[in-house]
Amino acid sequence: MRITAVRLFRLTGTMETQGPLWEERLVRPIDIYPAYRARDDFEGGVQLDATRYRMEQHFLRIETDEGPYGIAGPLPDMVALYVARRLRPILLNQDPIAQEMLWDQMHRIMVHGRQGDAMLAISAVDCALWDLKGRWLNQPVYRLLGGPTRDGVACYASMLGFNVLDMGRVRDRAAEYQALGYPAQKWFFRHGPMSGYDGMRQNVALVRTLRETLGDDYDIMLDCWQSFDPIYAIELASRIEEFHPRWLEECVMPDRIDSYRRVKDSTSIPLSGAEHEYTSWGFKRFIDAEALDVLQPDIYWAGGLSETLKIAALARASDLIVIPHGHSTPAGLHFTLAQSPILTPYQEYLVKWNAINQHFLAHPMVPEGGVLRPPGHPGLGMDLDPGKIERQTEVLA
Repeated sequence: MRITAVRLFRLTGTMETQGPLWEERLVRPIDIYPAYRARDDFEGGVQLDATRYRMEQHFLRIETDEGPYGIAGPLPDMVALYVARRLRPILLNQDPIAQEMLWDQMHRIMVHGRQGDAMLAISAVDCALWDLKGRWLNQPVYRLLGGPTRDGVACYASMLGFNVLDMGRVRDRAAEYQALGYPAQKWFFRHGPMSGYDGMRQNVALVRTLRETLGDDYDIMLDCWQSFDPIYAIELASRIEEFHPRWLEECVMPDRIDSYRRVKDSTSIPLSGAEHEYTSWGFKRFIDAEALDVLQPDIYWAGGLSETLKIAALARASDLIVIPHGHSTPAGLHFTLAQSPILTPYQEYLVKWNAINQHFLAHPMVPEGGVLRPPGHPGLGMDLDPGKIERQTEVLA
């Protein structure tokens, strides 16, 4: 079997919403500059009016001379360009099942691509090849990986894009998703170091409101999205320790491993992170420094499913938890179903991003009662729904 085509499609479609999809954005590293702190610049599409959200996304399709194919996506524009211009030429006429060789070749040929968009491109190709392999063998990918290890995966509702400034709305939303069966929730801070004491008070008020609403026997995770410095993170942690968060996530920028360790040594709150790290070599730096309690590789960013399995093996040897970032629910579910429940006890379900990232899928994976069940479709379940595609164009170069 040989790869005969590496095709990229730009899909346009419209999703129905009940009011604006994005209610509020999270704190960002760039927010140290006032002009950026005030911007409501959301990603993923454009809100046309109160009930319509327009999206334009890229999907990758790898085809073979024997029929099986694999799909990955959605991909950002620049990532699709990397696949089209840099990776397509070395993939054509190759054996799609020789994934270790193909990953190694892609990594070695992209000498300036060990991180960032270039690694996202490698990740997308790797995920498409896993989808292809599952279709070729007519099996869900989690079975190829040795799973399932359980009959369902508990999800935490990741509340990115919900209003975090109005505590009344926070209470309502938190109670709503608890009632839906989610056993845990992750919320995102809106303020960072340059928002001063008032911003700090609002961050603390968010955590207090969540604990009062959700009760003591409920996991609450809190995401700083790499936007703090160690001094601010340590101060915030000291003010919210009494509310017993399950973890504090990405409290400083990803390359500052010594800063993570500095924060970790100062608080009883477990630290999670490395969502914006890449490859097993990058994660080994965090593991060797004992800087994190929970590792969060993104399967579509860190090197694909193949590389995430290697990251999980390193973490297992150090008794660390691995819960992939929730960019791709299909890839994440197949990974999690093949891991020990104590290594990967939760799957992240980004509520609003899943509405966007799974919009074009024929079989979107949505938790029921806060749980995702093992899917029966071969591969990663990445078939597209033609009924949701308003316009499709092929990207040739």
